[in-house]
Amino acid sequence: MNSSDGGTGGGEDQPARSAPGAGDRPHSGPRATYPVERSATSRRRWFIGLSALVVVVGLGLATLGYSKFASPDVSGEATGYQILDPSTVAVQFTVTRNDPSQAVACVVRGRSLDGDESGRREILIPGGTQTQIGMRTEVITSKPPVIGEVFGCTTDVPAYLTRSTP
Repeated sequence: MNSSDGGTGGGEDQPARSAPGAGDRPHSGPRATYPVERSATSRRRWFIGLSALVVVVGLGLATLGYSKFASPDVSGEATGYQILDPSTVAVQFTVTRNDPSQAVACVVRGRSLDGDESGRREILIPGGTQTQIGMRTEVITSKPPVIGEVFGCTTDVPAYLTRSTP
């Protein structure tokens, strides 16, 4: 075997043999033991592909973060409460909405000393001209209340809140 050609062929009197489908890959010798170094074009393609993947993942995370943490269409915040009796709490709150003409619904609740929600009330705030509006409502509770708070507000107003009652 001739070591100068990396073991790809036989000696002077032996013809080179290769297995079908083996291509230019040697069967023995240093070139068979160590992998062939990748070309600059191959490395460039990997770099471009991985860079594109990083950009796509970054854009996806940015979109997710924006949709989760961007300012909501409507928000409600309790500004005060007053315990009226052992089964009623009055809650003052402020509703802020991006589109003041749109009706919103807010859930206001009373909580008892053990932290349980002891009363809940849904309030319809009709559309108007102000982006921020102050409201006050009373919540009937099943246990003595210790606090009143706004659970949340939404622009998806349930149908039973929009029906007019005679």
